[in-house]
Amino acid sequence: MQRWRGYEAAPGGWGRSVVTIGVFDGVHQGHQATIGHAVARARELGVKSVVVTFDPHPAEVVRPGSHPAVLTEPARKAELIEALGVDVLCVVPFTAEFSRLPAEAFVHDILVEHLHAALVVVGDNFRFGHRAAGDVALLERLGRTFGFGVEGAPLVVGAGTVFSSTYIRSCVDAGDVRAAAAALGRPHRVEGVVVRGDQRGRELGYPTANLLTHRYAAVPADGVYAARLVRRGSDPLAAAVSIGTNPTFSGRERRVEAYALDFSGDLYGERLALDFVAHLREQRTYDAIEPLVAQIAEDVERTRRAVS
Repeated sequence: MQRWRGYEAAPGGWGRSVVTIGVFDGVHQGHQATIGHAVARARELGVKSVVVTFDPHPAEVVRPGSHPAVLTEPARKAELIEALGVDVLCVVPFTAEFSRLPAEAFVHDILVEHLHAALVVVGDNFRFGHRAAGDVALLERLGRTFGFGVEGAPLVVGAGTVFSSTYIRSCVDAGDVRAAAAALGRPHRVEGVVVRGDQRGRELGYPTANLLTHRYAAVPADGVYAARLVRRGSDPLAAAVSIGTNPTFSGRERRVEAYALDFSGDLYGERLALDFVAHLREQRTYDAIEPLVAQIAEDVERTRRAVS
């Protein structure tokens, strides 16, 4: 898959293409259906498939301070999109100036002049251009003017709910990682670099990896979870994950701490990923160390069963 920074990176002599556009945070099952449809149609037409997405998230530029929790970091999103068979990933820098581009200019500059779209595939709720003034009906009218077709990709529904990034964020925020996984088509992932913590887990016999996550990462609700710890170049490890402020020790800083089962190495400085499998319990406060250690032992065994 080619990766372009900006639509101006389209090479000279670039032929026709099938294009789909969106933030695609999460690359969930609805996104997969849209992108997959674009890839299939490109192959039928004998042209390249192009996914156009944006960085940073448009919400942060249009309404500073409103950046939603991020379901997939850029590198992960690119990997997931590539796995769908896309030929080109075009990441458009979303600036204040770009946000003011009228809908008609958006279509002319990106789809016509640079990407030479033969077909544009979008979801039913697609909006574009300044103040999101453009919709699918306008895109179809402009397509007739400029000579490209428009095809809508149906929304994907599961458990009576339309799968969307907003829905998945609400599941993650509530700690319902199983529902999030159902909508994503895979476990929800949180990534981070292992940094030094209070060493308290080591003192209790359960040394944990303390993950420093991205400021906008979609971290599940406080609680204890079963997960798979993913290291580059290694098989995944079962991990019991605690998210919260360590109430037993009067902690204040919210942390993501993972105890990797059957592992004794050093993880400091490594970039890891946690794929959440199940919510085990809420955070609790204990009056003594002994019941806390007993509870951790139970959490570890439940994790082993959940992840096996």
